[in-house]
Amino acid sequence: MPTTLPLSSEELAAWLRLALARGLRPAALRALLGAFGLPQNVLAQPFAALAAVAGAPAAHAALAEPRADFAAQLEALLPWRAAPGNALITLADPAYPARLLDMPDPPPLLYAKGRLALLHARAVAVVGSRNATPQAIEDAARFARTLAASGLTVVSGLALGVDGAAHRGALRENGGTVAVIGTGADLVYPAAHHALATEIAAHGALISEWPLGTPARSANFPQRNRVIAALVEGVVVIEAAQRSGSLITARLANEMGRDVFALPGSIHAPLTRGCHGLIKQGALLVESPEEVLDALNVGQPRGAKRANVSAREPRRQKVSVPFDRTQRDACEAPGNGSLREDRAERQTSAASLDADARRLLDALGHAPATVEILAQRTDMAESVLQGTLLGLELAGHIDVLPGGWFVRATRGK
Repeated sequence: MPTTLPLSSEELAAWLRLALARGLRPAALRALLGAFGLPQNVLAQPFAALAAVAGAPAAHAALAEPRADFAAQLEALLPWRAAPGNALITLADPAYPARLLDMPDPPPLLYAKGRLALLHARAVAVVGSRNATPQAIEDAARFARTLAASGLTVVSGLALGVDGAAHRGALRENGGTVAVIGTGADLVYPAAHHALATEIAAHGALISEWPLGTPARSANFPQRNRVIAALVEGVVVIEAAQRSGSLITARLANEMGRDVFALPGSIHAPLTRGCHGLIKQGALLVESPEEVLDALNVGQPRGAKRANVSAREPRRQKVSVPFDRTQRDACEAPGNGSLREDRAERQTSAASLDADARRLLDALGHAPATVEILAQRTDMAESVLQGTLLGLELAGHIDVLPGGWFVRATRGK
């Protein structure tokens, strides 16, 4: 079980000063620590010695006066670090995750809460859309539960949608879960996940590279994603639009030599286009968590039904994530005026639906579902559910498939 090294007050202050120094990049700090050892030794060096190791800009940054908020940060850190379950992990600490040391820019400090052993376990990331469909929520929880029951730690970013479902699915299983957050470790974003973050800190692990009190900023989350990618052996993407933070995680993971897995979905669903783009570029298409376990050579949980997975060659090519690819919808192409009008008519019709009908369509998403599944997703009374389904069918918004399955209509009627 990894434990953090005790730090003297002088050493703690030196670590925090260097970690907060503006313009001192993690790679340069790592070089300075490699040359001079303890952070207080770095701060005791003359400018020329530091510049010879890491360059003049890094030397200026390291020797500059502490930030204006340095004293307040240090004062807040002392009681936070002393609280049960909290830990400050430095680059020189045995508890620092070894996989992060392979990064070109490992965070100098990690603020951690919970089970530090999970940061050293075999792990897989499960990520996806914040505005996930009900099917994606179910898939994320199912994949995470099976992966964690097999002993893999499930890593995600505590966001709404797929991330939250993955954490919940894995939380009580053997592998547990790790949340990598984009705020200070004393804050929770989004606020709706406050109870979930508390559970993760108690039964899993929560880590941040950001100083205490750091609020949610959009620029922090792509940087957070590189830590997610570095901690794991593979990334499973469940629903992602073409411009999605999940695709950033997938690209970074691929560049680090990790496996990238993607769930396919309906060609009509906007939130599957990112996954389909990944698959086109070489990500492994997976339909079950057992396929992920097979690809990573991980044993399945006792009693699990093994998927019928055909043998595959390991992925060798890089996944070129199509961030900037913009695809013109065929319905918007020149000469397709009738299709545009047809789609506009359906959109107008959908906008006129009552609240129950819109709620049911949202719950249906773009994958087939039975009455039982829809009842579970919506908590509608049976009579209201059946009546709403009939109305949507008559209005041409849904089709009925053999076996009692309902699917969103993809044509005008």
